[in-house]
Amino acid sequence: MTMALAPFGQRLLTVAAVEELGAYRVLRVSDRDGPSPAPGQFAMLAAAAGWGAGEDERPHLPRAFSYARWREGEAHFLLEDVGPGTRRLCELRVGEQLRLLGPLGNGFRAPSEGRRAILLGGGVGIAPLAIWQDALLGESAPAGSDATGGKRPTVLLGFRDQVRAVGAALLHDAQVATDDGSVGRHSLVTELLDEELARDAHATVYACGPAPMLEAVRAQCAEREVPAQLALESGMACGFGACFGCVVPRRDGGYLRVCLDGPVIDAAELQRVDAHAGAPA
Repeated sequence: MTMALAPFGQRLLTVAAVEELGAYRVLRVSDRDGPSPAPGQFAMLAAAAGWGAGEDERPHLPRAFSYARWREGEAHFLLEDVGPGTRRLCELRVGEQLRLLGPLGNGFRAPSEGRRAILLGGGVGIAPLAIWQDALLGESAPAGSDATGGKRPTVLLGFRDQVRAVGAALLHDAQVATDDGSVGRHSLVTELLDEELARDAHATVYACGPAPMLEAVRAQCAEREVPAQLALESGMACGFGACFGCVVPRRDGGYLRVCLDGPVIDAAELQRVDAHAGAPA
């Protein structure tokens, strides 16, 4: 897959719409002159105003977010208020501005050998699976993506509770599991994956979510020799490989940079999924 390259420097963009989705916000940003992202790529976001903390308003670092959808020059991002930076982005309203650097990183690759696609997400980590499902179904697929016909992807989503499970509406035909049993199955989403692979292991798994979930997916797929592509998340200062703040251990030694070598990385390349390399639950 050919990945879109970010233009040099941040772009000052305008919020086109904000949608409530349970505990989440879908921030829709007008980016008509920006390149179309490939599924799995991300952008670094910062509010244009009020982007700081403390008496001296020291600026926050930009925050990394996967593209959740791309619609005719409009980028969609899924947000959850989990700290001062994400809170400020959640406060943005239509007409306000933000700074965006992206698209960045490497995204998903289409299944090979006739394998079916299983999309597995946890919490706010469902975001990159939405744009990937669009591409696999051929719905507004971004330029350069490997949209495939044939079997519809299987979608397995896990959430903490009912208010977060509303986020499942971002994807089509999802099977849902919740930690508290308030929606769908009362189980971990990895239990749904185990059942799917027991039924038919000729699949490629695409996953994004909390680190413990991703580590469980990595282990399950390794045991069954099923290829998996994991979309990792990590705190970043730059987003393009300069700061080495987002490294994860490689199976054969050394490290991978989530921003540059990922964020989508083959599970077989990873020694493990560290606690800092997952989306908030």
